[in-house]
Amino acid sequence: MAEYKVSYAPPVGKPLGTNFAFKLGTKVVIPILNCVGKKQWRGGENIPKSGKIIIASNHISYLDVLFLTHFLYRNGRAPRYIGKEGVFKTPLIGKIVLAAGMVPVIRESKDAAKALDHAVRLLEIGHCVGVYPEGTLTRDPNGWPMVAKTGLARLAITTKTQVIPIAQWGSQIVMPTYEKKVKFFPRTPIKILVGKPLDLSPWYGKENDAAALIEATAFVMKAITDLLEELRGEKRPIEIFDPHNSNLPRTGNFKKKR
Repeated sequence: MAEYKVSYAPPVGKPLGTNFAFKLGTKVVIPILNCVGKKQWRGGENIPKSGKIIIASNHISYLDVLFLTHFLYRNGRAPRYIGKEGVFKTPLIGKIVLAAGMVPVIRESKDAAKALDHAVRLLEIGHCVGVYPEGTLTRDPNGWPMVAKTGLARLAITTKTQVIPIAQWGSQIVMPTYEKKVKFFPRTPIKILVGKPLDLSPWYGKENDAAALIEATAFVMKAITDLLEELRGEKRPIEIFDPHNSNLPRTGNFKKKR
């Protein structure tokens, strides 16, 4: 990650955390999102207007981050994300997202831990940091959250930061999982439901305890899944999909022939 210069500018502006690149991106992207999706958003009052906070959501489509950013932006926060390095290598787009304050990470590598250090610094200066705890699009065949990685819990525990759970549903209809074709008509309901802040203080001081991190991660993922049950009007499966026990690739398009 040495070739990327991550910005540590403190959050300013309105929405809090915005900058020129962020505003430029939203002016282009938001009208497109409005064309393909109908907002069905609830719980925006649970998003703090200032101060450090971690946003954690389920992950079902490439478009998740755009719809979630739109939601957060309209509720007063311009978030920072830890994103896969490939996005930052994309001509022009890569420069914009880096200038907007996002942090690249080389997934499944020894350098992935460095992204946590960047996220810690962003929280320390008062940013809203968005995290997809699963680390990739869910492999669950019905789109339910799977067993997540523990990076989110480590970040929240290390920085003593509350976590806001969010469930998203509908973006996978606009752009199905690991596909790049966009469904424009008719407009798809984009459902977002925000829960109350989660207190992870029972695990403070245990950021190096593997069992504690797994437990804290499960606590956050249960809250996200509970919200998703409400959005979908369905009950989750009894058995949670565990990528550690699957022969599917941990990251990348698992639908491709191998």
